[in-house]
Amino acid sequence: MDEFRVVFVTVPDAATGRMLTEKLLDARAVACVNILPQVESHYWWQGKKEQTEEWLMVCKTTVSHWEKLRAIVAENHPYECPEIIAIPIAEGHSPYLGWIARETEARG
Repeated sequence: MDEFRVVFVTVPDAATGRMLTEKLLDARAVACVNILPQVESHYWWQGKKEQTEEWLMVCKTTVSHWEKLRAIVAENHPYECPEIIAIPIAEGHSPYLGWIARETEARG
């Protein structure tokens, strides 16, 4: 099952999340993206503590699509240093994982 990943991406607003989601879906880099509203983020940036409200994208993909996903987000994201973090799926419902695999296959 180590071929599947959940990828977290934070964005400044829902519109950015939707724009990135469309690009990822069109490229078949993901099978699904959930966009969660208004998470409160606290972090260090350029030597200062910051706090902002962001939206969280939860992307489901495969290892073979990780680099395509990362490149699309990095190229189209408004942040200088976007959060793009992949976490292995240790276990999952086999039909769901099969669906992820099928939906990220190249289409003719």
